Amino acid sequence: MSLNLISVFLIAVALAMDAFSVSLTKGFTQKNLKIREKLYYGLFFGTFQFIMPILGYFSASTISGIIESFASIIGFILLLAIGLNMIRESLFGNGEDITDEFSFREVTLLAIATSIDAFAVGITFALLKDPIWISSAIIGVVAFAFSVVGVYIGRQLGDWLGDKFQILGGVILILIGIKILLGF
Repeated sequence: MSLNLISVFLIAVALAMDAFSVSLTKGFTQKNLKIREKLYYGLFFGTFQFIMPILGYFSASTISGIIESFASIIGFILLLAIGLNMIRESLFGNGEDITDEFSFREVTLLAIATSIDAFAVGITFALLKDPIWISSAIIGVVAFAFSVVGVYIGRQLGDWLGDKFQILGGVILILIGIKILLGF
């Protein structure tokens, strides 16, 4: 059985929702992002969303059970740590908005945390004997677009809602982590 392109697109949209939410959060907490940094969010989220289904596809028979059992815990821990750090910096920072600066380390961790579900989708594609390359490309492009749009929308919300919105951003990341952990 093979999925049609509409099904793959809908899967891509579903997978991109976590990346969109996180990008939205980063958009309203990072006030001084340059255009290229906004595009980095899309690039990182899109790239990881592209790679993870491929990894899942090719590892379906060997390590899928091992990784699948820990994937939600890993995603939860990464998002919990980043979310708690955002809240801590907002409440107890030394007057500087530390997270206002773009961090490749942070965007990489966020991209990994939000793309773990895509690994499981790759396993599903392997079981269905679906071609992986086109499906992964669609998933990556959709995640890129959703992430860039999320950062831009988040920036507008951040301007409108003010500085303490960073606390809400941290809470949102933690809630996304809980969602991943509980498998919603």
